[in-house]
Amino acid sequence: MTKEEFLSAVKFDQNGLVVCVVQDYHAKKVRMVAYMNKEALEITLNTKEMTYYSRSRQKLWKKGEESGNFQYLKGASIDCDGDALLFQVEQVNGISCHTGNAVCFYRDLEEENLFITNRKKNETSDNELVNLESTIKDRIKNPVEGSYTNYLISKGENKILKKVGEEASETIIACKDGNKQEIVGEIADLIYHLSVEMAYKGVDWEDVFEELSKR
Repeated sequence: MTKEEFLSAVKFDQNGLVVCVVQDYHAKKVRMVAYMNKEALEITLNTKEMTYYSRSRQKLWKKGEESGNFQYLKGASIDCDGDALLFQVEQVNGISCHTGNAVCFYRDLEEENLFITNRKKNETSDNELVNLESTIKDRIKNPVEGSYTNYLISKGENKILKKVGEEASETIIACKDGNKQEIVGEIADLIYHLSVEMAYKGVDWEDVFEELSKR
């Protein structure tokens, strides 16, 4: 479909809105659900920067304008009835939810007959690392103005390794202090900077997973 055909096929509801399911371009998981009006949809298709309509604030908002967790459009589909849209996006920093979680659907129903197991949760964690790796590699190939990853790469390996060392030290301090949330945050920072160094050296997380499986 052309952009014009896509826009004309959308059936906005009585409030002029259409529901949007937002899927990760790399990991193929659902990151969030939001709404768009016609203006938000046109801006998104024209700029490739995900822009939504806030029902609570009753105004347009570009994803990441406050948090820095921008989303870039990689693909768009419309359902058979025209009243729902599916977007594939590249998520900056790996965080989509305003709570700080990677995705909005982070609360699982835990029942044995649904086969929600620790193994599946671990697979999701692995996908997060691979998704982070893909985002970093894409930044290296397609630099984005204002990207922290591109800033690190431009400064060279010494800068990246310095940050790895700093984050490792901060992780140790957080562990000594014993605050779980701080420990989680520092480990996340350490893993991110390690991922940048890995990409710089051409090392993939799959290489690490394979090595871990031998231990």
